[in-house]
Amino acid sequence: MKVAIDRINCVNCGTCWEVCPGFFEQNPDDSFSQVIERFRVDGKIAEGIPPEEMETCAADAATLCPASVISIEG
Repeated sequence: MKVAIDRINCVNCGTCWEVCPGFFEQNPDDSFSQVIERFRVDGKIAEGIPPEEMETCAADAATLCPASVISIEG
């Protein structure tokens, strides 16, 4: 499973890091959502692969995102 965040359209609501705080976090510089560093793909703050135990909460965060900026592949 791969997760991608459309950070340009993120509304900084906090839903993703509240639903899945082990995978998502608030960027300290621009306040938008990002993937926690250890789960990033090629160091990209907007792409990551959650460990199996976080797949459900990452999918829940995507479903609950009011701006629909989180996409799931695989």
